[in-house]
Amino acid sequence: MALSFFGNTLWAYAGFLGVLVGGFLLLWVIRRFVVRRIKQWTDKTENTLDDLVVDALEKVVGPLLAYFVFVVSLRSLNLPASFHHVVAKTTPLLLVFFAVRFLDHGLWFLVSGLTRKSQGDAHSQQQIRALKPIVTVFLWAGGVIFLLDNWGFKISSLVAGLGIGGVAVALAAQALLGDLLSYFSIVFDRPFEIGDFIVVGEKRGTVEYVGIKTTRLRSLDGEELVFSNTDLTTSRLQNLKRMELRRVLFRVGVTYDTPVEKLKAVPPLIKTIVEKVEGTRFDRAHFIAMENSSLVFEIVYFVLNNDFNVYADAQQRINLEIMETFQKEKISFAFPTQTVYVHRGDQGKICNLEASKEVSLKV
Repeated sequence: MALSFFGNTLWAYAGFLGVLVGGFLLLWVIRRFVVRRIKQWTDKTENTLDDLVVDALEKVVGPLLAYFVFVVSLRSLNLPASFHHVVAKTTPLLLVFFAVRFLDHGLWFLVSGLTRKSQGDAHSQQQIRALKPIVTVFLWAGGVIFLLDNWGFKISSLVAGLGIGGVAVALAAQALLGDLLSYFSIVFDRPFEIGDFIVVGEKRGTVEYVGIKTTRLRSLDGEELVFSNTDLTTSRLQNLKRMELRRVLFRVGVTYDTPVEKLKAVPPLIKTIVEKVEGTRFDRAHFIAMENSSLVFEIVYFVLNNDFNVYADAQQRINLEIMETFQKEKISFAFPTQTVYVHRGDQGKICNLEASKEVSLKV
C-alpha cells in the first residue's frame, strides 16, 4: 500500500513537483533566450509598438504563465473544495491586476513615445506625467468594478451612482475638461512651442508657459497675456517663429515731371539696389499706378530670414540706397501737392500755386 500524506501519495507529490519545476524551467528558458533575443532585436528598431509587446511579455504574460503552471501542477493533488474555491477567486483577481497594470503601463508608454516623437519639451512631458495618477485611478476603479461583477456582487446600483456622479462632474467641469482636451491637442499637434512668437487675433507675444488650462504669452510691451487653451485651439493663430522668409512689399512715388527715360530706368535701378543687400531675393519692381500726386512704383523682395531685426536692417539699407541713387539720377520723390489755377477777371492772368495739403492764395 502506497504511503500518503494529507490525502495524497508520494507519486502525486512527485508529479506536482515535476510539473511545477518543469514548467518554471521552461518559462526561464523562454525568458532567458527567446524574450531576450526579441528584446535585443526590438531595441534596434524605431517602432515603439514592438517595445510595448516585449514589455508585456516580461511584466504580464510571464507572471500569468507562472501562475497557471502552478495551478496546473495542483491538479495532480487531491485538494479540498475550499482550496479550489480560493483558486477560482484568485484567478480573476490576478487577471484583472495584470490587465490593468498592462493598460496603465502601455498607455503611458505610448504617450511618452508620442511626446518624444513630436519633440515635446521637458515642461510638457512633466505636465503629462502629473496627469498619470488621475488616469491610473480611473483604470484601477474600472478594474475593481469588473472584478466585483465577476465575483457575483450586484454593482448595477454602484455603476448607476457613478454614472450620475460622472455626469454631474462633467457638467460642472465642462470648461476645465475642454481646456484639458485642448491642452492635449497643443501637446501632440504642436501648433506652437515655448519660445515661439505667435499672433492670436490682435494680440501677439512670445509663448512662456503652456499649462493644463491656460497658456501665457509675453507681449512686446512687456505685459503677460493669458489665454485659455480652448481659445487658442479654436482661433486662427500665426506662428511667426516658423516663418522661413519674409515677403516685403513697399512703394516709391516720384513726381509727374520725371522724364519717361528716367521712369523706365527706375525698376532696373531698384533691382540692382535690392540684389546688393545680403540675405535678400529680388522678386519684382513695376510702375504700378498713377495717383493724384505721384507716379507709383511697387517693389517686392524676400528677406531670407525670419528675424524682424534682419528685415528692418535690410529695408533701411535699401531705403538709403534708393535715396542716394535718386539724388544722383535727379529723380524727385513725390509728396502730396495740389496745383491750383486762379483766374483774375480784371487782368486775365493765371497763376500756378503749389502747396503741401494746404493752399494759400494771394490775389
